Amino acid sequence: MSAAKIKVLCVDDSALIRDLLTEIINSQPDMEVVAVAPDPIAARDLIKQHNPDVLTLDVEMPRMDGLDFLERLMRLRPMPVLMVSSLTQSGSEITLRALELGALDFVSKPSLGIRNGMMEYADEIAEKLRAAARSRPRKARHKNTPPPTALKAPLISSEKLIIIGASTGGTEAIRAVLEPLPANAPAILITQHMPGGFTRSFAERLDRLCRITVKEATDGERILPGHAYIAPGDQHLKLARSGANYVARLDSGPPVNRHRPSVDVLFHSAAQHAGKNSIGVILTGMGKDGAAGLLEMREAGAPTIAQNEESCVVFGMPREAIAVGGAQEVVALDDIPTRMMALIAASGRAQRV
Repeated sequence: MSAAKIKVLCVDDSALIRDLLTEIINSQPDMEVVAVAPDPIAARDLIKQHNPDVLTLDVEMPRMDGLDFLERLMRLRPMPVLMVSSLTQSGSEITLRALELGALDFVSKPSLGIRNGMMEYADEIAEKLRAAARSRPRKARHKNTPPPTALKAPLISSEKLIIIGASTGGTEAIRAVLEPLPANAPAILITQHMPGGFTRSFAERLDRLCRITVKEATDGERILPGHAYIAPGDQHLKLARSGANYVARLDSGPPVNRHRPSVDVLFHSAAQHAGKNSIGVILTGMGKDGAAGLLEMREAGAPTIAQNEESCVVFGMPREAIAVGGAQEVVALDDIPTRMMALIAASGRAQRV
């Protein structure tokens, strides 16, 4: 008996986008569009009628804003939601808000050549829908939830670094890791799978929420404690040396593991240039990017952490890293900041002995 197909409900006020999504999804052997809706009001009844596994959702729609609908949906009936978003500055900010509210992931809606653009995204859309169907829907954190208490940073040298990689579900996981960190935390380099145009808004949002300074990395800049550097959405981020200092290097080379930026590229550079002075952390995400690099970091003497399955939105990248032996420890998301600080303190004591 064949497995049941993934049931998808598409919500978009554009008839063209609804038709294109239907064509893309129904061409896959393991999924089907069970209904389409031009707005959230119509979608509410269709959700009750068809009980879909995944929802695709536009933001700007008549009768009810997509974000308002998403907030109500995740409060009353949490389910996997894939946003279909424009690649504008305002679109990226809205999309990040949707991820904060509980959306799993997003795909970019092309502004020109819509049919050809959407068809170019067909494999990505299908892959993200499969990941969504296997994911753990989560309720959004309440907007009035106070920020976490700041952890105490150990006395460290500027040599200590934290290196983080993430993909699907990673925007909120990275926030959970960075928010508790004190202003004098070690320097952090981050690769999050995200297209160009989104990472600057992502960094700016985190900078407003965190005690450390968070910014999009620029080529050649010095890596400083109390700062987190996020790979731009269309370039690889690498750690490098310039004399006694660490610096960021950006690279527009070909995708690695189908991604640019790639987690493996960042982890490889950290293993090469920082070794035991770094800590590698791999968070939620689909695929295997980062698994080989985390193993390389561990073999270079770096403590390494993988997020555990129970706290992952998608347990793909951490699972692969654990399978190849790259993860020294497997830790729940909420415990990762404390564990990172403890490992930094322990490595500092070991070096002083």
